[in-house]
Amino acid sequence: MIYGVGIDLVKIERMKDVVDKWGRKFLERVFTKNEISYCYEKKNPYLSLSVRFAAKEALIKAIGSEVPVSLTDIEVINAANGRPDIKISGKLKEFFSERSIKQPALSLSHEKEYGIACVVLEK
Repeated sequence: MIYGVGIDLVKIERMKDVVDKWGRKFLERVFTKNEISYCYEKKNPYLSLSVRFAAKEALIKAIGSEVPVSLTDIEVINAANGRPDIKISGKLKEFFSERSIKQPALSLSHEKEYGIACVVLEK
């Protein structure tokens, strides 16, 4: 049974502008240390930052406004085969457990100017 679906689109240039303006303060408020390290190993870190931000927003949309969420409680990771996945922690992990929500399904993509993410939650 589907619990929720969320999708989010982020303009990559906008992510670059925000990072240029706010720097580490923004990055550490939104992303985990692992996410920051992963993104900055890439040729263009803003592509990876954008889709990760979109994934966090898509997950929040999928759960609705039922629980306050810290963006760092949502971590986009890559499975051994390279497939993107979401690792949850904190109050969000408790929320998933209480409602018997399974591991989120995540899809990421980017093309030229935009990064997009889709999250599906099942019970």
